Amino acid sequence: MTTSARAGTGAPTAVLSRPAAPRLRALGPNWYAAVMGTAIVAAAGTALPVQPPRAVLEGIWTLAAAALLVLLVARAGHWLLHADRARDQLLDPAEAPAVAPFYGCLAMALLAVGGGALALDVPGAVGIDAVLWAAGTAVGLVASVAVPYLMITRHELRPGSAGPVWLLPVVAPMVSAALGPPLAAHLPAGQPRQTMLLGSFALFGMSMLATLVILPLVFARLVHHGPLPVPMTPVLFLVLGPLGQSTTALGNLADAEPGSFGALAVLYGVPVLGFALLWLALSTALVVRATRHGMGFSLTWWAFTFPVGTCVTGAAAVWRHTGAEVFGWLAVALYALLVAAWATAAVRTVAGLLSGALLPAPQRAPAGPVPTRARTR
Repeated sequence: MTTSARAGTGAPTAVLSRPAAPRLRALGPNWYAAVMGTAIVAAAGTALPVQPPRAVLEGIWTLAAAALLVLLVARAGHWLLHADRARDQLLDPAEAPAVAPFYGCLAMALLAVGGGALALDVPGAVGIDAVLWAAGTAVGLVASVAVPYLMITRHELRPGSAGPVWLLPVVAPMVSAALGPPLAAHLPAGQPRQTMLLGSFALFGMSMLATLVILPLVFARLVHHGPLPVPMTPVLFLVLGPLGQSTTALGNLADAEPGSFGALAVLYGVPVLGFALLWLALSTALVVRATRHGMGFSLTWWAFTFPVGTCVTGAAAVWRHTGAEVFGWLAVALYALLVAAWATAAVRTVAGLLSGALLPAPQRAPAGPVPTRARTR
């Protein structure tokens, strides 16, 4: 396509020349990972045998809630002002496979903020959590079907292109499963509460089975095609998400129904946490390797936060149901790692926003005539 033909359409030029929020064009759904990573710091802190000061946790949750509101407004503006870009992120055969799975982060951000409100018992916690759990679950169910559908029918997927980001849409229902039982405690006894608990267990099964389909593809990609590209190496930590969150989900179901889920929470949680620690060690080794090869900061560093946070709550759940202090101290150690990762990612993100490195403004079209150039194949 020549430059004159492109300018003749008028649409891309008009979008780029709009004065309102030009940096908004670069805003993708991956930014919701920062909300998830912040909210889990607040919520996971309430599950520890030695808890941080409640005022600190409430302050972190407030930051997550404020960030969620800002991002919801900004992403709505992205769809309104830059609809062409938003559609490409979902439908473009070449670009969408790397971006579309992050729509699962929208669901998990809603759920994480709602669950944090209930865990901290902030004013209006039950109402906040009920609204955000319902919205997050609905978005998560849509994403868990729509994104794989688009991957099958629209996206261009090369052999060996499987990666941990493929887990994001299907993990969202697991977050709903983990946060449903605490909310069920505020429902009337009988059918409403039972429906919520059984629905959470169904969401657990939906997500876990989908994860078991995707995980072998991820490992096969690593074994047969080598390490991920250096900037993408942190996303290996995403595999911890379904492991820790599924353990948390069964632990929370056991809190609500010890007779039905108590033994299952332990029989499942202990070996899965063992595998999570193995994957954590492997991923850390690959991150160290990537650092030696020049890995710099990017938004992928937020993968160090929420998945580790789910392992904190998973270890704490096993500690509650076994009484084994080793799992309580494992939760504390993982929480220390989570806080360090969150602080680093948060500081670097703010610096990147202030410098414009993370949300670069689109380049303006040249004022004068641009010579056309024939495209040859």
